[in-house]
Amino acid sequence: MIRLLGILGGLSGALDLGTGAPLDESLVRCVAAVRLARAVGCTDEEVRVVLYASLLEHLGCTAASHAGARLFGDDVAVVRYSFVADLTRPVDVVRTFVPGVAAASGRGQARTLLAAVRAARDSEPPRATCEVASGAARRLGLGDGVVEALGHVTAQWDGEGYPPVRGTQIPLATRIVHVAGTAVLLALRAGSPTALAEVRRRARTQLDPDLVEAFTVDLLDGVTEPGPLRADGPAGAGPLDPLDVALELEPDPVRHVDDRELEGVARTFGDLVDLKSPRLQGHSAAVAGLASDAAGILGLPEMSDVRLAGHLHDLGRIAVSSRIWSKTGPLTAAERDQARLHPYYTERILARLPELAAVATTAARHHERSDGSGYHRGLRAVDLSMPARVLAAADAYRSALESRPGRGGHQRARAGSPTTEVGVPAGPRSAEDGGRVEAAVASLTAAARAGRLDPDAVAAVQRAAGRPGTTAVSGVAGLTGRQVEVLRLVAAGLSNREVAQRLAISPRTAEHHLQDVYQRIGASTRAAAALFAMEHGLL
Repeated sequence: MIRLLGILGGLSGALDLGTGAPLDESLVRCVAAVRLARAVGCTDEEVRVVLYASLLEHLGCTAASHAGARLFGDDVAVVRYSFVADLTRPVDVVRTFVPGVAAASGRGQARTLLAAVRAARDSEPPRATCEVASGAARRLGLGDGVVEALGHVTAQWDGEGYPPVRGTQIPLATRIVHVAGTAVLLALRAGSPTALAEVRRRARTQLDPDLVEAFTVDLLDGVTEPGPLRADGPAGAGPLDPLDVALELEPDPVRHVDDRELEGVARTFGDLVDLKSPRLQGHSAAVAGLASDAAGILGLPEMSDVRLAGHLHDLGRIAVSSRIWSKTGPLTAAERDQARLHPYYTERILARLPELAAVATTAARHHERSDGSGYHRGLRAVDLSMPARVLAAADAYRSALESRPGRGGHQRARAGSPTTEVGVPAGPRSAEDGGRVEAAVASLTAAARAGRLDPDAVAAVQRAAGRPGTTAVSGVAGLTGRQVEVLRLVAAGLSNREVAQRLAISPRTAEHHLQDVYQRIGASTRAAAALFAMEHGLL
């Protein structure tokens, strides 16, 4: 049994990287939010909701990544500067948001400003963010209070956000998270006095004025100034890890998870990262299943660790702009270098979790190669455990089946080559599947003969991949076979017109099918529909 808050606290580092925040910002926000909740007299159950909602405030940050990168050129910067700037003030948009995003994306400020004007008219991104965040909280089993709080994460006190509610119609936990989150973000950026002044200025527009009045600089003690960070403010001989402080703050009874629930947590985070691009969706779960089956064939005792590593191996993708993962042309040298950093980020995130030390080592080495040609450390066979070799082979096999930047699924000449393995999976199934499977098998065999991948791991992966699939194509949530086809195509990023063309139906019929799918699965955005499809194995 492992403490759930410890696991989520470690994995919250992925949400920090995905929003351009310094590592541990989510944990520091959690500490400040719980302090505020205690200060205003919340019950233990209300504090529990605040604790998890504040820690996971950015759980839906990948929901609009693809759209944000397409519009602005860098989705990570868009999220970051959306919080730093007060988007209700045009002067803040021009002086803070536009220059920050333009610098990160390499685009001009005029183009970025035009994109901001267009984005202001689109309600899909905030709606998708709320739906994905609340859906993920439900999957994590965090309770109705947290689900509701995260479902209002983009709401504003004045009613200008999403959902279109105002004032005390917004859950108390969400209002507390907004005040504490704004204060922490700005305190880490500019210091506590500046943060407190800005929080007060945003009262009655973005923030609850009563909670702003209750928020004092004392609640940020130890956050931005030298000194210890403790549940009761400064004390003791030295600073504490914010994860330790968050663990102190959790009301009793604390929650633990067993192995099955831990896998559910890992799969949820893997699916959330796969939302970075329609081409990624379903990849992490597919690699986890294939690697676990291959480990079983080899008789490895670490089967469960291999499965967890499969779900988490691409966590680091969240730190890299979706523009790179969605790019259809060849990557530039700079883009390739950014993409090749994702195993490093995976390792950095998972290193915070002593309970998953073996999983972290395996996951971080999924792009290493036996001949030393891999990344990010350039390790050789002697440094790679058998679980790591199996995961690398499983990831290479799935990647050989799936489309990558600058090429189609099986057009790569050398499977396992580090210069090509930075791409992303494709979307729906097609008539080319048979050819792709043959090409994937051939490319892995070639990689094993060339000494890049372990021959035993490759043989086990190929054998595991040859087992007949049992994925249901209908029945989930009452969906028909045709509706599952529509869901798959929508998850792959196709527009309603493109879905109609692919299925030889009218656009009106495609729209009717999509609305029926939304109603049956309880979603209203493409991102939430894609997350549902991944959760139920429909991709």
